[in-house]
Amino acid sequence: MRMWKWSVLSWGLVMAQKWDTLVAIETSYGTMRLQLYRQTPQHRTNFLKLAREGFFDGTTFHRVVPGFVIQGGDPNSKDADPNNDGMGGPGYTIPAEFNSALKHTRGAVGAARMGDAVNPSRASNGSQFYIVVAEKGTSFLDGAYTVFGQVLEGMEVADKIVAVERDGRDRPLQNIPMKVRIERHKVKALLKRYGNAYRL
Repeated sequence: MRMWKWSVLSWGLVMAQKWDTLVAIETSYGTMRLQLYRQTPQHRTNFLKLAREGFFDGTTFHRVVPGFVIQGGDPNSKDADPNNDGMGGPGYTIPAEFNSALKHTRGAVGAARMGDAVNPSRASNGSQFYIVVAEKGTSFLDGAYTVFGQVLEGMEVADKIVAVERDGRDRPLQNIPMKVRIERHKVKALLKRYGNAYRL
């Protein structure tokens, strides 16, 4: 009986939500496709807004840490000064949206932020984000940094990016710029293509 109820509920969600938006991040190493969670509406809305405006285009993955994360989305990474990478943003922060159901598993997309000492509310940077590349995830970040999405396709791209040569500050020696675009897909097609990896 429970399975029947869940099936009806799931089908109802699919019928109510016929289309969804994915984010495609294009790099010279390939393309990653991300789902942004509706459970973190402020982060989702903000990221899609910036993507539509072209804010991310030309920014780079300015921090790569093997066995941990790749990080990007800083507008400072577009200028000629590599020393200010990681310190920029759109000029605002986003309130934390912690959700116990959203974990720092491999492929999780999270929001970067300033440390607790200067940011006790743990508000997120308005544009900087990271992708977890650790095989076993980074569970020690759960409840401290907002997870707002997941890579559905292209983790091999993230693995290539995190393996590039980097300096002592974990900045790639060669810039890795990105182009971010929005894709619309039918929910049924996403469920068929990605299965349980895609969250309704």
